[in-house]
Amino acid sequence: MSRAPLLSVQNLSLAFGSHTALSGLSFDIARGETVALVGESGSGKSATALALMRLIEREGGRLTGGRIDLDGDTPVEITALEEREMQQVRGNRISMIFQEPMTALNPVMPLGEQVAEVLCLHQGLDRKAALAAARAAFARVKIPEPERRLVQYPHELSGGLRQRVMIAMALACQPDLLIADEPTTALDVTTQAEILSLIKELQEESGMAVLFITHDMGVVAEIADRVVVLCRGEQVETGPVGQIFAAPQAEYTRNLMAATPMLGAGAPKRPLSADAPLLDVERLSVRFPVRRAAPGRPALDYHAVNEVSLTLGRGETLGLVGESGCGKSTLARTLLGLEAASGGRVRLSGQTLTGLTAQELRPLRGKMQMVFQDPYASLNPRLPVYDLITEPAHIRNPMTRAARRVMAGDLLERVGLEAAAMDRYPHQFSGGQRQRLCICRALSVKPAIIVADEAVSALDVSVARQITDLIAKLQREEGVSFLFISHDIAVVERVSHRIAVMWAGQVVETGPTDTVLKNPLHPYTRRLLSAVPHPDPQRRPLQRERAADLKTQKLLLPRATDPERIALREVGEGHFVAIRDTVELMAYQSMARAAPEAAREAKRADLGSMVF
Repeated sequence: MSRAPLLSVQNLSLAFGSHTALSGLSFDIARGETVALVGESGSGKSATALALMRLIEREGGRLTGGRIDLDGDTPVEITALEEREMQQVRGNRISMIFQEPMTALNPVMPLGEQVAEVLCLHQGLDRKAALAAARAAFARVKIPEPERRLVQYPHELSGGLRQRVMIAMALACQPDLLIADEPTTALDVTTQAEILSLIKELQEESGMAVLFITHDMGVVAEIADRVVVLCRGEQVETGPVGQIFAAPQAEYTRNLMAATPMLGAGAPKRPLSADAPLLDVERLSVRFPVRRAAPGRPALDYHAVNEVSLTLGRGETLGLVGESGCGKSTLARTLLGLEAASGGRVRLSGQTLTGLTAQELRPLRGKMQMVFQDPYASLNPRLPVYDLITEPAHIRNPMTRAARRVMAGDLLERVGLEAAAMDRYPHQFSGGQRQRLCICRALSVKPAIIVADEAVSALDVSVARQITDLIAKLQREEGVSFLFISHDIAVVERVSHRIAVMWAGQVVETGPTDTVLKNPLHPYTRRLLSAVPHPDPQRRPLQRERAADLKTQKLLLPRATDPERIALREVGEGHFVAIRDTVELMAYQSMARAAPEAAREAKRADLGSMVF
């Protein structure tokens, strides 16, 4: 028996100027139901959310057709409301969680005041009562130490905690409908699993409806009851989540599913090489001062990277995974000489880099280049493409304008773009094309190593697939080595020959990608893999069982003051795990020899509470 719709969208059409952003969209959401709105960038997902909140006009858009009805004690037609009337709907009856909490939260206002402001506006509470309600809202979404968080500012919280604050704010007035616009895209897999579990738990408590906007089909499989697929503003398919995944009818949906990375699909074979490692990192540490020393009070340092050792071969890709804040990006910046090492050694082609001055590093920088997460932020918007992508080569070896244009044309064609595009500017390219431009720029100096730091995390699955395919192609043709940093483990599996797992500034497990992912030994690695969403609704009960199991596991943070305690030991061919003593080493070696299926369950109770 179908439930009566809480929200009904009928033939909705939107436009920005002369551009039609959405045409003829129709769907319903019942109380307690989760509908996923999926599609690539530009498909109209976020425009739909803005229209439901009647914020589309503030972004320069307009409603050009259709209607939106919200049922309840006081049914309303949202498309017919004036701004003053709509203010009573926003927050009270419909709330929204945005993709990036750092831009959605006021950076100069305490978090408690921001949530209290919503309660004062919509519930008519005085400031004292509103702050008490804000504290209760923080506790409801399981923010630790809610009293202390009330007086903190957004920059003092991690990405996951900031997203919880956004959820607390959105749910403060107990809305009938929650719109979640890509709320987990920038989060690591364990934080993502926690946020998805939290939304589902709060939904079951209150019976609210959820419109979940995403391009991640694994998240869709995990949380949705029904799915609406958009492509370039057109609704191409809709139906129950099981039906959409089992038998997608539209070609676009099938392509979207095919582009979705699936953990367990297999890793590329490692290139055979008897040469010495191209990059050799030995016991590298990076510390940042937190407190200066004073009489009777010692200095306090934050150990961002602690005793990390790893190698990277020629023509090889090493995947680096771990939660936000584990030290991945700090490690990458230190390898490139952008951060100073506190200890250890980095060698490139046998030459030691640590300890060199900026002037001594300058001629070596061309050997290691970086591709950042946000391509638009790393490209100068005022320069044409041919200037942008040849600038590193020009700095090292001055070239004529004609020579730069020839090089630019060659670079663009190597990454699948037209040479004729060299006179365009960054804003005239899509996100995926801009990331190709960043790869062009890195290739201009013929580097030995490219560090890709979350280079595809902000891209749609199909565009991300194009970029990872390009990385594999360049590796085959150019012999470039990649350090591929990502929180998306399924993407890492697709491109990496070996993988290193970081936790609290330390590498706790490393080895061939297939070996580590199919037979994870360290408790943290198993925890990380258990949180990865699978694009298969049939696995949902198992996924939730694993999520519940994760909550019961207590993994104590490694001790930075005792490096020998967390030393890596080889437990199988090329497979290293952080261990404490001989007993654990023997246990891991036994597990490594066992079949992967048995190894995942073997000694689970004993190893689940280990301290590393």
